[in-house]
Amino acid sequence: MLNTLTIWNFALLEQVQIDFDKGLNILTGETGAGKSILIDALGAMLGNRLSTDFIRTGADWLRVEAIFSLDNQPKVVDYLNENAIDTTEGELIITRQITSNGRGTILVNGCHTTVAVLKKLGTLLVDIHGQNENLALLNASNQYKLVDGSDDRIKVALRAYQQAFKSYKDKEHQLAEKEKSSADKEQKLEMLKWQVQEIETAQLQENEDEELEREIKKLSNAEKISNYVGEACQNLYGGGNSGIGIVSALEEVVENLRDLSRFDDSLENVTDTIKEACIQIKEAAYEVRDYGDELEFNPQLLDKLQSRMDVIDKLRKKYGATIEDIMAFKEKAQQQLNDIENYDDDIAALKQEKEKAREEATACAYRLTELRKQAGDRLSMAIEEHLHELGMPDARLEIAINEAEDLGSLGADELEILFSANPGQDMRPIQKVASGGELSRIALSIKAVTAFRDDSPASMIFDEIDTGIGGRTAQMVAERIAMVAADKQVLCITHLPQIACMADVHLYINKQVVNGMTTTSVRALTEGERVNEIARMASGVDVSAASLDNAREMLANAGIKKQQYNRNLG
Repeated sequence: MLNTLTIWNFALLEQVQIDFDKGLNILTGETGAGKSILIDALGAMLGNRLSTDFIRTGADWLRVEAIFSLDNQPKVVDYLNENAIDTTEGELIITRQITSNGRGTILVNGCHTTVAVLKKLGTLLVDIHGQNENLALLNASNQYKLVDGSDDRIKVALRAYQQAFKSYKDKEHQLAEKEKSSADKEQKLEMLKWQVQEIETAQLQENEDEELEREIKKLSNAEKISNYVGEACQNLYGGGNSGIGIVSALEEVVENLRDLSRFDDSLENVTDTIKEACIQIKEAAYEVRDYGDELEFNPQLLDKLQSRMDVIDKLRKKYGATIEDIMAFKEKAQQQLNDIENYDDDIAALKQEKEKAREEATACAYRLTELRKQAGDRLSMAIEEHLHELGMPDARLEIAINEAEDLGSLGADELEILFSANPGQDMRPIQKVASGGELSRIALSIKAVTAFRDDSPASMIFDEIDTGIGGRTAQMVAERIAMVAADKQVLCITHLPQIACMADVHLYINKQVVNGMTTTSVRALTEGERVNEIARMASGVDVSAASLDNAREMLANAGIKKQQYNRNLG
């Protein structure tokens, strides 16, 4: 529910704070006082366009702030939580500002947000009834929302159908993709067979390429390796350019130190260390010698290894950088090969699955259509009853649910609202036969029927609801609005006393010129001031005693009507 609307520097409004209450909040005032400006300001809170054109003359900025209560509004709370906006205080504060240079900000409970988020939030907070919304009734998707929102069983059935329909469309897509690939099936089959066979023929071993590269490198450099081994052995055993070998030299050092120890044992540890080193070097020397003895240059073996490496390099260029990659390619190709070889079986299975999914979706659609027909009949009767009381005694309205040619995203039916305003006229789609005034009354009737849904916004705005009506019709419109306000918070701008006298809160909008500047103010009227305002609206500027008595009678009768609606609601 909207608690407070505060406006700074918005057109004629310099600074205004309006406190709203539950029930029917009526706004009245002279023509041109700025009533529509209030709706524009509130619209900015709901995500409507806000431009610098709205900034009051002489000001550099404008700001609008609205405070809503979050009591009994779970959808609003859920949406705020989804957008990481705090709701622990139990209220919602929306602030929107724009400066003369076009820079705008939107804050929701202190969090910066976007127009898109604000627009979605607005649809959850307030339901607006105006000329544009009347035209929205002609939209097919809104007509479906009207019917589907009237019965929780339809919501459940629609979810079940949409799941079944998605499953059906998924199977249909899979089948189409499978059939599309049939054109190059044979060519791809041969290619995959050749690729798998080529890899299998190679009989690759894990890490074989790395081992081959090492062996090829060794054999290709056998002569250099032999030279290096020879020089190493000469240095170790002697006979080289340096004369005595390292092994012999170390053995001689050990012998010298052992002889020395007979006279002084202080170098025994050094002797042991050199002796241990000598043993290790001799063992290493044996390994170098054995390596050299086993080393031989084998051109035939090198040629064989290089031929094998060529095979692997060829496969690596085609299928992957490593043997592991090549084998992974082969597994994938084998799977594709299996899929193609089982192509006909897969096609047959997919056709069966698609047909089964279609049957399930059709069954769900049939259930959905039956529920929609029942809801359409109930809504048609209720809306038609309101139309009769709104000065259209011969009006007929039918929400027709007809079978569609095929399954669609919303079911297997087509919804159409048929209307006839006069006797002897065939019922036809409302977009073809309903005038603007008739469309407004149809929309109001729908609001009166659907206002008590649990999932509808807690607040409603009726903008220009009284355009082109008067007399008995105006009274009936007033009663419909009061009926809605028995359960919802309603904000209504009106020029008709029949509607104004139904107010629970009556706000008066006044325009005045102060120091050469036009300013609009808004204040709540007392009971006595309400009588004067109703009399002015009914009789014009000159308020007589008779018009005041008439205003009191209208207010008294309105009070009786409102008590009746409240009792019926209870």
